[in-house]
Amino acid sequence: MAGRARFAFTVLCFAYAFLYLPIALVIVYSFNASRLVTVWAGFSLHWWQALLHNEAMLSAAWLSLRIALVSATLSALLGLAAGYVLARVGRFPGRTLFGSLVIAPMVMPEVVMGISMLLLFVGSQQVLGGPDRGFLTIVVAHTTFSLSFVAIVIQARLADFDRSLEEAAMDLGATPWSTFRTITLPLIAPAIGSGWLLAFTLSLDDLIMTQFVAGAATQTLPMRVYSSVRLGVDPQINVLATLIVAVAAAALAVSARLTRRR
Repeated sequence: MAGRARFAFTVLCFAYAFLYLPIALVIVYSFNASRLVTVWAGFSLHWWQALLHNEAMLSAAWLSLRIALVSATLSALLGLAAGYVLARVGRFPGRTLFGSLVIAPMVMPEVVMGISMLLLFVGSQQVLGGPDRGFLTIVVAHTTFSLSFVAIVIQARLADFDRSLEEAAMDLGATPWSTFRTITLPLIAPAIGSGWLLAFTLSLDDLIMTQFVAGAATQTLPMRVYSSVRLGVDPQINVLATLIVAVAAAALAVSARLTRRR
């Protein structure tokens, strides 16, 4: 048994090294003085300063952040409604179709969704005169894609929810809306928060579908990074990746702390 435990521990160490060692190298080389990302030439903050003065990269990052905030919030609201219906409402006409439509974005290739969204927006522009492809169309596409993930998280949380708490509240005279607002919603708030963070991450990271629905004058951060690395990896990309890792780690730490306190 001891030999098996050591073997499992060794495999686990190699797996974690395979996942996190490249990230550690990216962080280290963000402080590299050389323009070549694979040659260490000494410690320097030059590329950090260069990124702070890169207006195109900062503009793309700000656009991606705004899109992610709006689409994650809309996904959380719509996903909450969809997950609640799937978990609490019994049989109703079209339930199977509704459930399939909610899950479809999770299993459908992004290329297919991107093409379908592009045809939708082009057709609506020809018939209705808008909207022009840009911020709004990206938000709609990201919300459509992300709300299914939120709905599944909410449905799973409500599946093992203790209904006796709601029944006790209604026995004491609470209305269904008051019961949902004061009992159900606070108890499923961690699931809503998890779904929001997942939708935020998916929106911030999306490239394939965004390329179909973004206009010529709109460039998100993943699109900007992709266009940059096609001509060679700029050291500023390492700095940008380091900042994203730091923000993600801080968000995880805050989420874990809030969960423990709750």
